[in-house]
Amino acid sequence: MIHWNSLAEFLAMGRHGPYVWGSLLVMALLMVAEPMLLLQGRKRLIARLRRQHRAEAAERGQASAGDRSTANGSND
Repeated sequence: MIHWNSLAEFLAMGRHGPYVWGSLLVMALLMVAEPMLLLQGRKRLIARLRRQHRAEAAERGQASAGDRSTANGSND
């Protein structure tokens, strides 16, 4: 078991402190960033799917309107 005599020795981690604390900082930042990025991507995906759904519905509406006009005997 490792014992430190002071806070400075603990932070220095036997001269490995910059690596240890830097790694911990990067890991903490990634743990915060990942859920935020996932939520942002989810919102973009939902918006894209909604746009696609509206475009397909409009396309179906135009196609059915065109079918009705040809059924009535009109030529466009």
